[in-house]
Amino acid sequence: MERTLITIPPAIPMVAVVGANDANMLAVEAAFPSVNITVRGNEITLRGPHIDCQQLEKLFTELMVIIRSGQPVNVDSVIRSIGMLAQTPQDNPGEVLSLNIVSNRGRTIRPKTANQKRYVDAIEENTITFGIGPAGTGKTYLAMAKAVAALQAKKVNRIVLTRPAVEAGEHLGFLPGSLSEKIDPYLRPLFDALHDMIDIDSIPRLMQSGVIEVAPLAFMRGRTLNDAFIILDEAQNTTPEQMKMFLTRLGFGSKMVITGDVTQTDLPNGQRSGLAIIRDILNGVDDISFMELTAEDSLKPENQHHRRWMVHGTSHHLGLDVHDCAQARRELYLEQELKPGMIFTIEPGLYFQPDDLLVPEELRGIGVRIEDDVLVTETGVENLSAALPRKPDDVEAWMARFA
Repeated sequence: MERTLITIPPAIPMVAVVGANDANMLAVEAAFPSVNITVRGNEITLRGPHIDCQQLEKLFTELMVIIRSGQPVNVDSVIRSIGMLAQTPQDNPGEVLSLNIVSNRGRTIRPKTANQKRYVDAIEENTITFGIGPAGTGKTYLAMAKAVAALQAKKVNRIVLTRPAVEAGEHLGFLPGSLSEKIDPYLRPLFDALHDMIDIDSIPRLMQSGVIEVAPLAFMRGRTLNDAFIILDEAQNTTPEQMKMFLTRLGFGSKMVITGDVTQTDLPNGQRSGLAIIRDILNGVDDISFMELTAEDSLKPENQHHRRWMVHGTSHHLGLDVHDCAQARRELYLEQELKPGMIFTIEPGLYFQPDDLLVPEELRGIGVRIEDDVLVTETGVENLSAALPRKPDDVEAWMARFA
């Protein structure tokens, strides 16, 4: 057992470290059950295994870096920091969580994971950056934030946002309405991100003056874009010819970010994605970076990007009431022991909005949720709802009995 003393400088209020109602410390204790943590005044005493005390000392050092940067430390940032320090090689949570990209209406946009910070750094350091990964990893959102930051810092004169309109086959003339009405559904995700970063009242003025341009990829042909921050979204839906056309639009003083997911190609007739081909051609070229963001980035506790389609938790306790433990604070039972007699629901669900273009058209506007009730026993678990129907035909037949 080792004893380690950590002294918090007087310039840092202890409540900023331990959190309101000691919430931050409770999260730390849950993550390091082998260490006894005592707080007296501005001193934190650790008693436990050497490796755990060493890890905790590094954790509190990083939390102080975050606080000194002016960012609040809460339970989420504590959990994120613990996760980063547990990785090999270790990342510095203070560097990741204190990096502000852009602020608007009191909200600051910053990377939430070490991998996202590497992606943001790559955008800063390279003329062309490819962000490749599944939906929800923040690749487009962070690129948009960097574009707005570059515009505000006068590094560029305009922002150009584009994506291929694959669902319309790029034959937009056959759709009813004006150009804006034709392309709006396909560019809506870019507008949504833009609204988070720029005052809504300013966007029409900036678009009218050409400072911000949002257009389908087909409208990029024949242009040279100087002093611009250019973002191509959903690049997996470009053909090799379109990708070549887009990359050759790059002019002097401009920066490009291309985002996409090579596993979600919607090109017809089995065409190979231009994004997949260009990665093979340009990988390793100076001033061009390929950054891979993974599903793990999306699903980490600090991100939870899947909440777009799963708006509720996966499980809760069952007792005298259906949700009798709904108000229990997460940090109080995180990593706690399951005991015989406890009953939990296991209820994953997916809900797709009617206008969500990130899901297949046939799934839009529907939702499905399956619940099982599980009893913890001395030898394992018992599924109390195992006999209930769960396949569509079985459910329909079962419901027909009560019609």
